[in-house]
Amino acid sequence: MTQTGRSAQETIDRREALRRAAVLLGGALAAPTVVGVLAGCEAARVPDDAWVPRAFTRPQADLVAAIAEHILPETDTPGARTAGVHRFIDAMLAESYAAPERKGFLAGLADVDARAGRISGHPFLQCTVADQRALLEVLDREAFAAGPDPLETPFFRTLKELTLVGYYTSQTGATRELHHAPVPGRYDGCVPLAQVGRTWAV
Repeated sequence: MTQTGRSAQETIDRREALRRAAVLLGGALAAPTVVGVLAGCEAARVPDDAWVPRAFTRPQADLVAAIAEHILPETDTPGARTAGVHRFIDAMLAESYAAPERKGFLAGLADVDARAGRISGHPFLQCTVADQRALLEVLDREAFAAGPDPLETPFFRTLKELTLVGYYTSQTGATRELHHAPVPGRYDGCVPLAQVGRTWAV
């Protein structure tokens, strides 16, 4: 899904998305995430019933969508699920992450279900919202307790990173969150004097 010929506006928005995600995560982003985003990796723009995951099974995609929605829930703006973040993560894993990293991510998803089962006796998606949030809070604390590790990134840190980047590079995130303002601003070669108020000489 890599696209060529992207506009300067899209490139700026993608760079801003990476910057914002790095700030929110308190550190640098993983190399595959940066490379994938700048290369134009994005969520598939097809109806839900026509979308076919490439890195996930359908149940895995549903699990990712549910966790991402906890990370960025719907408020006065659409949440992660509506923005198609789970599709973005699927595309990133399929296109930008090496096989061992994909395998590690999928193992992390399986561990979420296993831990949910040990706590409540149910897979994550069958747990109550309160139990889901409690487990994710534990995973979040564990993932960020020791800071970023370039050799072994915890699953939940990767998921959170991809969720934030996926949201900010989505149409929803770019149009409702980024609000890009060009610097130093638009150049107008001919402006009526009434709008300026006075002329200037240099």
